[in-house]
Amino acid sequence: MPQPIRKRGRPKGGRPDQPATGIQALDRALDVMEALAAHEGITLTGLSTHLDQSPATMHRVLATLEQRRYVESNPDRQEWFIGPEAFRLGSAFLRRTNIVERSRATMRDLMARSGETANLGIERDGDVLFVSQVETHQTIRAFFPPGTRSPLHASGIGKALLAAFDDDRLAAFIRQAPFARFTDKTIGSADDLHAAIAQIRRRGYAFDDEERTLGMRCVAAVITNSHDEAVAGVSVSGPTTRMTDAKVHEIGQMVAGAARGISANLGGTVR
Repeated sequence: MPQPIRKRGRPKGGRPDQPATGIQALDRALDVMEALAAHEGITLTGLSTHLDQSPATMHRVLATLEQRRYVESNPDRQEWFIGPEAFRLGSAFLRRTNIVERSRATMRDLMARSGETANLGIERDGDVLFVSQVETHQTIRAFFPPGTRSPLHASGIGKALLAAFDDDRLAAFIRQAPFARFTDKTIGSADDLHAAIAQIRRRGYAFDDEERTLGMRCVAAVITNSHDEAVAGVSVSGPTTRMTDAKVHEIGQMVAGAARGISANLGGTVR
């Protein structure tokens, strides 16, 4: 499900913190692609407003990107979308690691056994970046398409990864963490995060109890590589109506087992 995003356009005259060596046209084109990726279709007027640029400027950028198939349009709806070439480039990132490939079979099995959507995420710049998903066949389900981001403190995979941080790295994260709140259950302080991490380390899995989205729960565990480094997290997510208190621990054991299996496939330590 799409999440609200903040307006992040560049002022028309540039920005004070833009590096002197930056290429303004390229910067603007990347802004356009990021905006399209965050929307499930957006009009030229909507894009211009979002990025605080003139429609004429945005149209020139879109036309250039469309020629290279990085964006595409739907004339009937007068909306613009990310194109196939952008997907191809994004897929190149996933080819840098074999985590997605080696986790796929385990994730399919996890979805089948739990009855809920299985997710795979990695840490990037203080967020969880979701890189793979196996959706449940249930009508009501969690949906985190590849490329979706979520703050570490407000997601199951994020908290599982934080629990694998060493003390220095965790302290550095907490010093700069804004602890943005999304629901009244979101972790909002360093003390609450420390308490949650201690619990995760004791039981072997993380639990997101409507902390990012009301009505949705998530259980996650960390994946390690051959150097015993936490490189990703795997999770199961679904509505509270199905992921009841009575089922959370059972699913937690499934997820922890799946994480151990994927870690073993990567040559990692089985925790």
